[in-house]
Amino acid sequence: MTMAKTTTSAASTPTPSSTPTPSPTPAPSHTTPNSVPAERRSAELERRLAQDPSRFRVLTGDRPTGPLHLGHYFGTLRNRVRLQELGADILILIPDYQVLTDRDTAERLGEYTDGLLLDHLALGIDPARSTVFNHSAVPALNQLLLPFLSLVSVAELGRNPTVKDEIAHSRQSAVSGLMLTSPVHQAADILSCKGDVVPVGLDQLPHLELTRTIARRFNERYGNLFPEPDALLSAAPLLLGTDGTKMSKSRANSIPLGATADETARLIRGATTDADRRITYDPDNRPGVSSLVLLAALCLERDPHAVAAEIGDSGAAALKRTVTDAVNGHLAPFRARRAEYAKDLTYVRSVLRAGNERASAIAEATLDEVREAMGTFR
Repeated sequence: MTMAKTTTSAASTPTPSSTPTPSPTPAPSHTTPNSVPAERRSAELERRLAQDPSRFRVLTGDRPTGPLHLGHYFGTLRNRVRLQELGADILILIPDYQVLTDRDTAERLGEYTDGLLLDHLALGIDPARSTVFNHSAVPALNQLLLPFLSLVSVAELGRNPTVKDEIAHSRQSAVSGLMLTSPVHQAADILSCKGDVVPVGLDQLPHLELTRTIARRFNERYGNLFPEPDALLSAAPLLLGTDGTKMSKSRANSIPLGATADETARLIRGATTDADRRITYDPDNRPGVSSLVLLAALCLERDPHAVAAEIGDSGAAALKRTVTDAVNGHLAPFRARRAEYAKDLTYVRSVLRAGNERASAIAEATLDEVREAMGTFR
């Protein structure tokens, strides 16, 4: 679907050269019966993006709940820069309201928002070509939540497997209404800008399927207004945290992008390995060791089996030195750019203000169309 364009107005400043963007990765191989149609659509979407990227509007983002880490970097962040460089219209949401989905207070919100902005700018997100905005600054987006809630049932929300997992791991003493309705809030995020491409992992497909359902039901009831957005599935490799479980901001097991070289070395030294001195790449049987090997391979742009063979019988200490050198070497240019941007937070915050203005204009236009279609606006 061809998306209407709005020119963004951002303050100008010398922009450092961006990080080289990776080529698109193949579709994930860990399929399930329910994911096969989405994977087929994702492959077709990647083909169409390569042919005419300017036709597409991409909505993506991260909750400001802590520093972004290497899992985010290899999983999603580099892909955002790639899509920008292709020429797609990129909107990056900082969903500050959704911080309250699984916690009682939005702690250190300003600090984490600044950090997200710094990371994206240092990676090569260009405010002249991509829009960064936050939830609370776009009232029209949040007004869409009410009509969208009328299009889904409580039972449908309760069956959502992603919501079930969030409830199981919630930091709240009781499940909030925001947690139960978070998939509808995400639908408002996407449909407020009529986004038709949403980069996600397989675990987020239920949320996006509900967005597609809401768009379809609205169109059937009130007239054809919304695209049914497609998932652009990530085939990024899984990086484990330093404790051997999934790398996560909330588990204190990640390696932040903005960490210093010394902090990175300390975190990697504490990473979980095993008693076998010979280093091999065997993710099924040696997940901790293999995740470290993979991290080094990704940073060095080498095959993980070759990296493991090179370390051989030198043991875990040698592996961790290799990983530390690889990570610090790979991130050094990014960290230098980030430090430069951090010297001018006035400019960094002006990027968000300009993005909020553009996102508000888009969402307000969509809300006016919704009111017109529903007969509530004259």
